[in-house]
Amino acid sequence: MDLAIGLLELSSIAKGMETCDTMLKAAQVDLVTVQSVCPGKFIILVSGMVADVMSSISSGLEVATGFLVDQLTISNISDQVFPAITSTTRVRPIEALGIIETFSVASIIIAADAAVKAADIDLIEIRLAQGIGGKSYCTLTGDVGAVKEAVREGSDSIHDRGVLVNQVVIPYPHQNLVKNIL
Repeated sequence: MDLAIGLLELSSIAKGMETCDTMLKAAQVDLVTVQSVCPGKFIILVSGMVADVMSSISSGLEVATGFLVDQLTISNISDQVFPAITSTTRVRPIEALGIIETFSVASIIIAADAAVKAADIDLIEIRLAQGIGGKSYCTLTGDVGAVKEAVREGSDSIHDRGVLVNQVVIPYPHQNLVKNIL
C-alpha cells in the first residue's frame, strides 16, 4: 500500500474551511489535521492512497485560488512523519540533535520526510506553526554523522522554495535541553 499525504496551507481561515470540505468530498482521504495556525493561516492535511490524495489536493487547489500559501503532496511518506506531527514518537538516547526551521508548514513536512529517508535518524517532533509566528520546525536525533547528513538533505530538499530559516546540529546536547524537547 502506497500511503501519501497532501497539505494545503491558506491565508484565510474561512476559505480554508471551504477548501477542506471540498477536498473531503472529492476523494476518499483521511483528515489528519485541520486547524488555524499562526499568524492566521489555515492548514489541511490529508492522507490516503496516492490517487485519492492527488484528487483531493487538486480539488482543494481550485477552491483555494488567491489564498494559497504553500502546498505539498508526498507519495510513499516515511512512517516516522505522522508520529512526529502528533508528538507520539519514541526515540533512542540523544547523541546529536538536529533542527530544521522553516517559514511554512508544507516545507517542514517535506524537509522532515527527506531527512528521515536520507539517514538512520529518528524524528522527534514536527511542530506545525502553532504558537511560533507561523514558522515550523522539526527535531531529529541519531549519531552525529547521520544527523548532519539528514539535516543537510532535509534542508536541501526545500532550498528552492526559499523558506529555510535555519538549520543546526548540536552534538551531545546538554541533558537539560534534552529533557525539555522530549
